[in-house]
Amino acid sequence: MDLKQFRNRMGTVVVGAALLMGGGAGIALAQTAGQDLKTAGHDTKDATKDAGHGIAKGTKKVAHGTKAGTEKAYDKTKEGTEKTYDKTKSGTKKGVHKTANETKKGADKVSDKTANPQ
Repeated sequence: MDLKQFRNRMGTVVVGAALLMGGGAGIALAQTAGQDLKTAGHDTKDATKDAGHGIAKGTKKVAHGTKAGTEKAYDKTKEGTEKTYDKTKSGTKKGVHKTANETKKGADKVSDKTANPQ
């Protein structure tokens, strides 16, 4: 075999090897791309779960805060209502007693005039 034939054969071997490696690389890349998509899907799923857990935790915190605020407002309203009731009751009693006393005074004046007819 002369040098020219050797070079031709070597060129064929090199080109064939390159094609063979390139074809294998394409398969390897396809498997890697598929695995990358699968991994991306799992990462998305995990991120969605984490976000859901965060939202649930925040919602529970807000619900508890709202409940506590509502109870506080209820207690303050109840306290204010009781104070108003007590003041109204006290004022009404004073008014009734004053009215009764004034009525009694008026009745006494009238009874004095009607008791001794002239």
